[in-house]
Amino acid sequence: MKIELRDQFLRKWKTYFGDAELPVVFYYTDDPGTIPRAGLSHDWSCIVCELNLVRKGKPRAWNAKSLGCGGARRYFGYEKGMRPNFEYFLSHGIPDEMEGERYIKTPEMVKEIMAGMDCIPAADKYIVFKRIDQVVQSDEAIAAIFFATPDVLSGLYTLANFDRTDGLGVIAPFGSGCSSIVYHPYFQNETEDPKAVLGMFDVSARPCVPRNTLSFSVPIKRLETIVGYMDESFLITPSWETVKKRL
Repeated sequence: MKIELRDQFLRKWKTYFGDAELPVVFYYTDDPGTIPRAGLSHDWSCIVCELNLVRKGKPRAWNAKSLGCGGARRYFGYEKGMRPNFEYFLSHGIPDEMEGERYIKTPEMVKEIMAGMDCIPAADKYIVFKRIDQVVQSDEAIAAIFFATPDVLSGLYTLANFDRTDGLGVIAPFGSGCSSIVYHPYFQNETEDPKAVLGMFDVSARPCVPRNTLSFSVPIKRLETIVGYMDESFLITPSWETVKKRL
């Protein structure tokens, strides 16, 4: 990530958002260096919960073996297929065998959704999460993930549409919490018209974040543009100053 972009963002974030929480970035690497590696996981755990330490300034690296959730392994690019009976798990389950999450109406719909999803080419790489103020030049950040309250979200959402005439600068695709902060932002960063991703609507991941918090992930390519026009946006108006006092 360009250090100039990092420093410019930090300066403007402080100016317009005060002490609001800084975003976390993620990137893939063959060698995370001195970044602590998550231990090998044998039990289920949600990556959104594990990111709470990263949000507090403690970077961490995961790979296929240390991710304790099959969903995260799939959405982060370490597994291409679905685990057995996943289509039933996500829908209505199997009587006397498996309880279903009932997030999707039928198993057939789950299969159709999953069949239409590409896979991130993670291979044997590590995925690293760290707070943006800890990023260095060699970190090839893919997206900035904000964990934000409604007032902060209002500012981010409006910024994401500031230079658009269609008002469609933000998407909110259905999916797991981890897909909204990694999978969708990853592929948005690959497009010519990258959009921010509003997420953390996943009921299973909600206990990992405070009640008034959602995620707002901005592809790095898009973040660079947004930072460039913050000083000419609504952020300099009395209207935002009123909101800023509540942040």
